[in-house]
Amino acid sequence: MASSSNRHRKKNRLPDYHWVDYDDEQLLAMKFKNLKLQLRNSPVWPAVERLHAELERHGIPVRPHCWLSTEWFCPDGIPGIAIPFYLAHPRLAQLERKMMGDVEGGSMKWRMRILRHEAGHAIDNAYALRRRSDWRKIFGRASEPYRNMYTPRPGSHRYVLHIGHWYAQSHPTEDFAETFAVWMQPKARWRRDYEDWPALRKLEYVDELMAEISETEPVRRSRSVIEPLSELDMTLGQHYRKRMNMYGAVEKRYDKWITRVFTARNKRPRGVPASRYVREIDPQLRRLLERRARLHPYFIDHAIRTVRQRARDLDLVLRQSTREAKRKVVRLHERIVLDILQRNRENYTL
Repeated sequence: MASSSNRHRKKNRLPDYHWVDYDDEQLLAMKFKNLKLQLRNSPVWPAVERLHAELERHGIPVRPHCWLSTEWFCPDGIPGIAIPFYLAHPRLAQLERKMMGDVEGGSMKWRMRILRHEAGHAIDNAYALRRRSDWRKIFGRASEPYRNMYTPRPGSHRYVLHIGHWYAQSHPTEDFAETFAVWMQPKARWRRDYEDWPALRKLEYVDELMAEISETEPVRRSRSVIEPLSELDMTLGQHYRKRMNMYGAVEKRYDKWITRVFTARNKRPRGVPASRYVREIDPQLRRLLERRARLHPYFIDHAIRTVRQRARDLDLVLRQSTREAKRKVVRLHERIVLDILQRNRENYTL
């Protein structure tokens, strides 16, 4: 009889995909449908199970169904969540990092943030919450058009801070989804974090609303899936060309500051890659910045991601030893965070 540990390993073992040893060029030539990816038993499946458990603990009857597609999204009217393909296998995550510079949802903490956000959309769809007059009074009209660009105010306290780029400010439905995601945290935490913020009223409203719907049946139960990976003829190469054209605009405002702290690889071929160094000191960097600036971690996340992305794009390395570089790297991030607050507005592509 197999031991429980052996059964657990077998349950979580990745399927044997024929493309695992392909080089990047071969992978990019493949069609999505030919990947034959499975969501269950993939690295992202435990996060789906954790989301469902969290919803159960909060007394919410809806369990969003999930499927693999090209990116994160929750289709209008469907209480389900599309999860990007690259989270289903480490080889695809590796390709995503190389092509896009990062893996959105690459850690459990990050993917849970996104899943809670998408769950907010799914519950909105399941109960048609956006049609309620009290919902519109708190968040605005969901019929407002989505814009290609939005201009948030980083210093505003009328919106919660959750997944990045002040996303709650982009549209009323995103405001609700972000507020719901923050509400999923223990009540004592969000009350403490948003004390004296106007955004606290939104969290209290969601708290009251979720208590109400916990005793009602959803009005929409569709299990439809939109753009499932198994039906996509597009190749991975076509997908990445499209994404790079769409998200080609990057934050270059701080390049002068960044290149003063780091240097080009051709000037110091054996230097430590700057993006790797920032990733390695990430926990310590966050602690130092939070203690010095006493800012919400959200602002620090933004600064760290910006520096890592530009350091990678520009192929920068440390100018000196890791020990000597630390103080300058901390100061760089501090300057960026303070600049964001002083300018009080950023433009972001949706």
